[in-house]
Amino acid sequence: MGEEISKIFNKITASISFVCATLTSTFGIEWVLFLGYLILNIIDYITGTIKARTNKSESSSKGLNGIIKKVCYWILIGVSFLVSFLLVQLGNKININLEFIMLFGWFTLACLIVNETRSIIENFVEIGINVPSFLKKGLEVYENILKNAIEKFNNNDKAN
Repeated sequence: MGEEISKIFNKITASISFVCATLTSTFGIEWVLFLGYLILNIIDYITGTIKARTNKSESSSKGLNGIIKKVCYWILIGVSFLVSFLLVQLGNKININLEFIMLFGWFTLACLIVNETRSIIENFVEIGINVPSFLKKGLEVYENILKNAIEKFNNNDKAN
């Protein structure tokens, strides 16, 4: 019996290692950021469903709209990284360094992570869970830092 459990454990470990190695070789260590965002999507959906049940406002069309919205967020992330990649490659072809454009994708992901986290916190508050104020304020600070960085980027672009 112990030998069978060991074999199963080894297969599971090997599978997880294979998936992690594949993701790392494809996306670099940053794949963890995408996984984190996916986990936040799932948590937000679950807490939103709990909130709807608690408020007795559960609706299958609202749930479907939530799923569609999350799929669209993933499409937005994909498009922002794809456009960034394409523009960097075009820059390479015409000898213009456009590496900074990769920030489009990262800023998009960062903004969506903050929005998703804020949504989860709002769901908790509406469910009646006491959320520490430092968490809410910390997210506001981070969101302001992102907005300032984007504004600085926009101002530098206007100056050129």
